[in-house]
Amino acid sequence: MLHVTMRQLRIFAMVARHLSFVRAAEELHLTAPAVSMQIKQLESTIGLPLFDRGAGGVSLTLTGEYFLVHAQRMLGTLKEATDLVAKLRKVETGRLHLGMLTTAKYFLPHLLAPFLAEHPGVEVRLIEGNRQALVDALHRNELDLAVMGRPPKELDTREEPFAQHPLGVVASARHPLAALAEVSAGQLAREPFIIREMGSGTRLVMEACFHELRISPPVIMQMSSNETIKQAVIANLGLSFLSLHVASDELRSGRIVALPVETLPVLRQWHLVRLSSRVLSPAAEAFRYYVLERGESFLKDHFGTATVPRQPVRRKTLRSPGSAAPKSRRVRPRGRQSK
Repeated sequence: MLHVTMRQLRIFAMVARHLSFVRAAEELHLTAPAVSMQIKQLESTIGLPLFDRGAGGVSLTLTGEYFLVHAQRMLGTLKEATDLVAKLRKVETGRLHLGMLTTAKYFLPHLLAPFLAEHPGVEVRLIEGNRQALVDALHRNELDLAVMGRPPKELDTREEPFAQHPLGVVASARHPLAALAEVSAGQLAREPFIIREMGSGTRLVMEACFHELRISPPVIMQMSSNETIKQAVIANLGLSFLSLHVASDELRSGRIVALPVETLPVLRQWHLVRLSSRVLSPAAEAFRYYVLERGESFLKDHFGTATVPRQPVRRKTLRSPGSAAPKSRRVRPRGRQSK
C-alpha cells in the first residue's frame, strides 16, 4: 500500500463515481487506456480487484466499495491541507469546487463571469445536478460550496441565504387559464401537469404547495430537464410548477404566463451550502463573500420584473404533508441572513 499514489486515488475515485473508464478519462483529460492502466496498477498493488468488468458494465467490488470510502477521505484531507497552505500564504488561486442545482444554471454562470474576471487565478470545477445529486456530492466531500434551495437536513452543513427564489404555476399564453384574473385551486386540480423528477427541489416545493391547496392534479409527463418542460408548456401540453427564474425569458416574451393563483408565487431562498467541517480555500472564501455581497442585487438586475406576479396575491407558508398547520398563514418574505 506504500506505493499507492494520489494520482491513482483520484483516477480510482473518478471511475467509481461514473462507473465508466471512458467518462472518467474524459473528465480527467486522459485516454481510456491510461485510466485502465492506472487502475490495473492500483489493483496489483492492493492485491485484490476493485472493479467488476462485465458485459453489463463496470461495478465496484466489495473491496472497491470499502477502499472508495478511504480514498475519498484521503483526497479530501489532501485538498484541505492544500487549501490551508494557500490560505496561510494568502494566495487567491487554486480550484473552486462548486455545485449548482439545474435551476441555478440560469443565473450562476452570469454571476461567475465577473467573479473570475476579478480573480483570474481561480479555476472552477462546476457540477450540475438536482437536489439529491448535490446532497450526495456534499456527503462525499467533493464540493467547496453548493448553490441550492432547501438545505439538506441529513448533513451537518452551514447554509447562508443570499436571494429570494420565486416558484409558481406556469401555462402557455394560449391556455384558457392564462386569460383569467384569478385562478382557483379547483381549476388547477383539473389540469394536466408536467413535473420534475424525484429528487428535484422544485418537485418538493410543488408537492408541499399542492398539499396546502388540497389538490392532486393529473400528471402526464415527468422530466428532468427544465428546458424540455418549458417547451412542452409553450406547446400547450399542460401546466407546470417551475422556478420563475428558470422561466424568466419566456415570461418576458409572453410565451409563458405565471398563473395568478392566490397562494403563489411561493417565495423560497437561494442558499450557499457547505459542510460544517469543510475548511474553505481562499478561492472558495472569495466566491462566498462575492455571492453574499452581490448575489441578491445581481438576481434583481438579471431577472428584472419578469418574475413579478401580475396582481398582488397573498403568500402562505407551505408545510410538508403530515406536518401541523402553522399558527398564521401570512408570512413576510425573508431578507438575507446568515448562520
